[in-house]
Amino acid sequence: MSGRAQLMWDEAVTGYDFGPEHPMDPVRLALTRSLVGALGLDREVEVVAARPAGDSTLRLVHREDYIDAVKAASADPGAADVSYGLGTVDDPAFAGMHEVSALIAGQSVGAAEAVWRGDALHAVNFAGGLHHAMPGAASGFCVYNDAALAIARLLELGAERVAYVDVDVHHGDGVQAAFWEDPRVLTVSLHEHPRTLFPQTGWPEETGADCAEGSAVNVALPAGTGDAGWVRAFHAVVPEVLADFRPQVLVTQHGADTHFEDPLAHLAVSLDAQRAVQVACHDLAHEYAGGRWVALGGGGYAVVDVVPRSWAHLVGIAAGRPVEPETVIPEGWRQEVYARTRQLGPMRMTDGRWPVAWASWEAGYDPADRVDQAVRAARRAVFPVRGLLP
Repeated sequence: MSGRAQLMWDEAVTGYDFGPEHPMDPVRLALTRSLVGALGLDREVEVVAARPAGDSTLRLVHREDYIDAVKAASADPGAADVSYGLGTVDDPAFAGMHEVSALIAGQSVGAAEAVWRGDALHAVNFAGGLHHAMPGAASGFCVYNDAALAIARLLELGAERVAYVDVDVHHGDGVQAAFWEDPRVLTVSLHEHPRTLFPQTGWPEETGADCAEGSAVNVALPAGTGDAGWVRAFHAVVPEVLADFRPQVLVTQHGADTHFEDPLAHLAVSLDAQRAVQVACHDLAHEYAGGRWVALGGGGYAVVDVVPRSWAHLVGIAAGRPVEPETVIPEGWRQEVYARTRQLGPMRMTDGRWPVAWASWEAGYDPADRVDQAVRAARRAVFPVRGLLP
């Protein structure tokens, strides 16, 4: 695995805080950064703090009236305009919301710029991946859509083909919406079926506007999907569409909420399967995008046991120093976990399921298997449009 990686980090991103009762606890970011340091991974990357995204950058995706509404709610949370999705249960307004949201967006935009310009081959912003934010509204714990902004910046810099692969348990609806009519961007989302989970989008039939048909790919997996099915589904769809699209840059979103311990969703994926897909994304970036890889975080609400380990693995893979699954976690980090949360931290960088066993799509299709049905639906919807066999 290659090196030359940047880790985008500014301690101030932990100010993205919807309050003590909200599941998106910013301690997950602080503990991830601390674990990266405890494992020595920050010595293998260049740690960079980018500037917040300015208004002109935010307008690459978001409407000006929405940005103004976020600023107003940031200055006076009690006056948040719910018509913009602000001040809701999912997206409560808080003081400084605009500033910290723009800072997170700036890290992803900075990552994209570094990769495009060749300052880094890989760049990670695990504070990012806020993929539900829409051009004119907050949604699903997301205020500004840093993933879409990073892609829009790449297009502005001259990229002609950017692929986005989203393996969060929730559909990457905001990114899909931002580029629904743009054939320069391929969006691929592997998620729990919309029948059983927010945002109730991401059906396989969602394949892009008429002018960009086949540019959106959705693999909607049944609740309860575990390691073998999840990894099989990824490999049954993602490599082929990337091989056809030939992106110049690969942007990936690695929400950790597919995990079996996550309280907000219903997949049954282990940390080890998440690591396997992270490795696959790294390898696909090298195979199809000249190694240019922007990797983002996303959801994940098992904030002690899962999120820090998953994203520390992501940083290690991007840095060219992948953490072995059986690695014992330093005691100092576990003590920090207890001091911050009064919870006991995990002992190792594995759930005990490594290596992950899965069967390739070429090994055969089982029409009675619900995961295979989901894969088949995605392939039938998109592959013929792209000139591929379903």
